[in-house]
Amino acid sequence: MKRRAIIFIIITLMLAASSVVFADSHEGKACPYCGMEKEKFGHTWMVVEYDGGKKAGFCSIHCAAIDLATTMDKTPVKIEVGDYMTKKLIDAENAYWVIGGNKPGVMTKRAKWAFGKKEDADAFIKENDGKPAAFDEVMKAAYEDMYADTKMIREKRKMMKMKKMEH
Repeated sequence: MKRRAIIFIIITLMLAASSVVFADSHEGKACPYCGMEKEKFGHTWMVVEYDGGKKAGFCSIHCAAIDLATTMDKTPVKIEVGDYMTKKLIDAENAYWVIGGNKPGVMTKRAKWAFGKKEDADAFIKENDGKPAAFDEVMKAAYEDMYADTKMIREKRKMMKMKKMEH
């Protein structure tokens, strides 16, 4: 009887430990699609919470759009994005978004930046160009850009592999 109890405790601890690793890798440490780290991409980091409580973190709206498209059986109940200025998560649907401009985007040719304050978005546009947009426009742009962005990412990774092989 003691042996069964010990085995049960060991299995329970192993399952708990594996769920912590899963939570870290999907909610906050690194993007599950590209591996980019939250620490470096806090200004574009997105967290999607689905019905049922599943949360996932992504480096950019590009990777979040991939997840939203492939998670059709779950409904997003909350979407947050990193404020470009503070890197703090804000409500993506109520953020002041800027599409385009002179600054290169994260995982995309056409940048998509979120701001918690309208004056920050306006100042960014004044300095870097781009146009103000609502969240729905930004999501539509992410899906419209998906093919070209994926192609660009593949080409960059191919070049990086070739450079590594040369050294």
